Amino acid sequence: MTWTSAFGKGSGWLLQKIVNGLALTRISPNALTFIGLVINIIAACFFGFARPNNANRMFLYAGLIIIGAGVFDMVDGRVARKTNQVSVFGAFFDSVMDRYSDVAIFFGLLIYYARGNRLFYVGLVAFVMTACVMVSYTRARAEALIGTCKVGFMERPERIVCVILGALCNRWGVMAPALWVLALFATLTVIHRIRYTYVETERRKKLITQTK
Repeated sequence: MTWTSAFGKGSGWLLQKIVNGLALTRISPNALTFIGLVINIIAACFFGFARPNNANRMFLYAGLIIIGAGVFDMVDGRVARKTNQVSVFGAFFDSVMDRYSDVAIFFGLLIYYARGNRLFYVGLVAFVMTACVMVSYTRARAEALIGTCKVGFMERPERIVCVILGALCNRWGVMAPALWVLALFATLTVIHRIRYTYVETERRKKLITQTK
């Protein structure tokens, strides 16, 4: 169990209360998913419009807003199950909106560093954004071939928590190390999933050959 999933389990009582309240409104889970995207875009705007003289405050606001968006990300699936609105399209829509949310957040950071002429960090954020997208892409492609591929540490909850910590603690220069952590562990997760998929496909190929 990852530490983010442990936190989610510990906060289950509060989440269930929120889910029960939203279920009474009969709101569409897809609407909740889309609201989460909109909130993340607002957070990205705080990153993008930050200036050196107000960056700590703007990053703090962005971090708090991302936490708010995370609530919607945690409850949309639960509301779907509570109201019997679970669907294949809903799972697809949630995944697509998550990717847009991730890109929006990193795009906001990219704009911030670009406006400050910090070209090295522009490149770093661009690399992190690509690596995080590839974490999700490798899982999707692998699961189309081998059924399941949940290996690797840097899942979306871990990535979001890393960004939140960087934003909330930017006053102490935490965002830069957070980006390095994301770059390293997202890349390692991609490599792990590539290797895992290779091993699984080779194993299945040998099983097919042996049964012939």
